[in-house]
Amino acid sequence: MENTILKLRGMSCASCARGIEDAINSVPGVNECIVNFGAEQATVKYDPKRTDLEAIQEAVNAAGYSAYPLQEQNLMAGEDDAEKRHRLRESRDLMRKVTVGGIVSTVLLIGSLPMMTGLHLPLIPVWLHNPWVQLILTTPVQFWCGYSFYINSWKAFKRHAATMDTLIALGTSAAYFYSLFATLFPSFFINQGLTPDVYYETAAIVITLILLGRLFENRAKGQTSQAIRKLIGLQAKTARLIRNGREVDVPIEEVEIGDVILVRPGEKIPVDGEVIEGASTIDEGMVTGESVAVKKQPGDEVIGATINKTGSFKFRATRVGSDTVLAQIVQLVQQAQGSKAPIQRLADQVTRWFVPAVIAIAILTFIIWYNIIGNVTLALITTVGVLIIACPCALGLATPTSVMVGTGKGAENGILIKGAESLELAHQIQTIVLDKTGTITQGKPTVTDFVAVNGTLNSNEMKLIQLAASVERNSEHPLAEAIVRYAQSQEVRLADVKDFQAVAGSGVRGIVFERLVQIGTQRWMAELGIDTQALQHDKERLEYLGKTAIWLAVDGQIQGLMGISDAIKPTSIQAIRALRKLGLEVVMLTGDNRPTAESIAREVGIERVLAEVRPEQKAATVQKLQSEGKIVAMVGDGINDAPALAQADIGMAIGTGTDVAIAASDITLISGDLRSIVTAIQLSRATIRNIQQNLFFAFIYNIVGIPIAAGILFPIFGWLLNPIVAGAAMAFSSVSVVMNALRLRKFQAKSVA
Repeated sequence: MENTILKLRGMSCASCARGIEDAINSVPGVNECIVNFGAEQATVKYDPKRTDLEAIQEAVNAAGYSAYPLQEQNLMAGEDDAEKRHRLRESRDLMRKVTVGGIVSTVLLIGSLPMMTGLHLPLIPVWLHNPWVQLILTTPVQFWCGYSFYINSWKAFKRHAATMDTLIALGTSAAYFYSLFATLFPSFFINQGLTPDVYYETAAIVITLILLGRLFENRAKGQTSQAIRKLIGLQAKTARLIRNGREVDVPIEEVEIGDVILVRPGEKIPVDGEVIEGASTIDEGMVTGESVAVKKQPGDEVIGATINKTGSFKFRATRVGSDTVLAQIVQLVQQAQGSKAPIQRLADQVTRWFVPAVIAIAILTFIIWYNIIGNVTLALITTVGVLIIACPCALGLATPTSVMVGTGKGAENGILIKGAESLELAHQIQTIVLDKTGTITQGKPTVTDFVAVNGTLNSNEMKLIQLAASVERNSEHPLAEAIVRYAQSQEVRLADVKDFQAVAGSGVRGIVFERLVQIGTQRWMAELGIDTQALQHDKERLEYLGKTAIWLAVDGQIQGLMGISDAIKPTSIQAIRALRKLGLEVVMLTGDNRPTAESIAREVGIERVLAEVRPEQKAATVQKLQSEGKIVAMVGDGINDAPALAQADIGMAIGTGTDVAIAASDITLISGDLRSIVTAIQLSRATIRNIQQNLFFAFIYNIVGIPIAAGILFPIFGWLLNPIVAGAAMAFSSVSVVMNALRLRKFQAKSVA
């Protein structure tokens, strides 16, 4: 399966988005299509063996719209020139039409005041009362300003569908052609005892207000993607390369992997890389959300778009273009913004039948009022009001706009949310499962104790360290790295190893100097039949101090015991306290022995500990928690955490961890700070609350507005909703939904610790 993002043109409402979804999903080979009305994009998953982009684009064209793919190479360039020109042209066209419509509508409104108020107003020129003058003024507004409504309605009609443009075209046309008939044949009304009133101002003002609302809506929707534009704007434009001993400034697009780049104080780091010379502190806040500058020295990684603070240094480029961290963040945010939250499903179902239902209600309204009262004017006003006030746009924008702002805000805080479903589900989390090493702790264990068995032939400590470190050098486990670093600090020379073998969750073994060396847990030693009684007291002492005890056996006999300590992250205690105050159950999951695990759990404030869990058991352990009826989030950083991250309802990967763990997760915490979990949950709650507000307003607006427009209050109060008021309400209903979503940009994580 391949994924692609298509930029769409021609949509005017949520019904259009639904029509495009149906058109693309009908293409053989398309697995899934999600159209984001707010972003004007379609995210398509398809089988390249069965279809291609050309076929998908043809389906969109056949539906009356247009689409073109967003190329990966344009990812970090933002909107391309063609799209910018299109937006500018569209904005100018709307502004021209709103200006012309506004002037004409004002003149028509003044001319219609005597009819609307029943009063003689001497200051208004008599010629403005003339219906022929009003006809001449209204016609350009109806058919030039309102041209797009007719064109889009015709496109929808050809595919046996109806959209918001259909409602607007029907409503304004009804007012216009009724007035035209009254202007051409006034005697028809006079002979029936009716006044040949005209409603030209209604058609003109409604079209103008809707176009004005669409102009405001476009500008407001543009602000919802501000987070992506802000991220794209972070990247440097040029890089200072060192080539043949000379400094050369080149565009960032020309930087290649392996290039050596010089960065001075105050400059942005162009691409990702590894420091090879010099040292400095770097502000990584724009990527990680952290406010504290990070020290960098040779061997450390640097992230493109971050800012060098104090010193100069050289680094070698390791990732460029779309492979950089910033580019991947932008891609993930775009992916999330193009997804659809489950809460939107009800609105989607309503939108599918919304326009046909409104047309049916409008026809029924006309029939009822005309048959009951026999007043064609009253029937017309109510019918036009129903057609004009109905707004599927508010329903279509309610969720995607909030999701776009919420995921963008997450990225600003160093939280990458892969999809709207994850953003929605995060607020329902009941249990947080935290991996210990690299999640609660810093993931940089250190050997603090080395105890040798006294009185044995191989009690020489340096010799034992050499044997242990030589074998562990072949392992990727953090504890193995700690042992190797300890040996290097003791200036111990490592030897070659034969027949190396790693036993997941237990330990490692290998042959050094023709001697069998086995290093691992006490459980594994017991399985191997190796007696550990000689150092049992030392093991209990180390575990009481919260250290991990690692056994060393040579030729089947215990020869030493190592105590390894992994410092707790400075913010872990605060984060866990905050999670508990949010009402969440916090569980620690680790493969470490129970005494050590419980010691660390006590220190950070965790009551429930799942210890001595092997890597292959982690996913099953999460599944067991889910079987208790809980919504479970798993937080981890290692390769062995990936199955558990995938099994959990929400997988949260520490961004400083492995690529496999990040790929298996739903949310990535770039900084590795557990307080980001609290921020992610608070952001999810704020976003869902915002979506619920939007949906409530959108549903209530239509549920209340349509009956009022239909004249339900007329028998009681003798009052009808003026179609002009209905048009204004419809025009600004969707704007209000977008503006409410934009309030999320002010989101700030609350301290609950």
